Amino acid sequence: MMIQNKRIIASILFVLISFVCVAQIPGSGPPPPGPPPPRGFPIDGGVLYGIAFALFYGVRKLLLKRG
Repeated sequence: MMIQNKRIIASILFVLISFVCVAQIPGSGPPPPGPPPPRGFPIDGGVLYGIAFALFYGVRKLLLKRG
């Protein structure tokens, strides 16, 4: 076998063995679920500024295109 093929096979085996070792950790279950999201989450001011800027930019482009 060529050295390149041996390196590829060794790399694949290393990755597969790593996955098996990680799967063998005792007591490793899924993490507990997070808290529920807050109720009535307000829209941040940055979103409102972005919408205002997009409207201003769109109107400006339309006006420059006409004239």
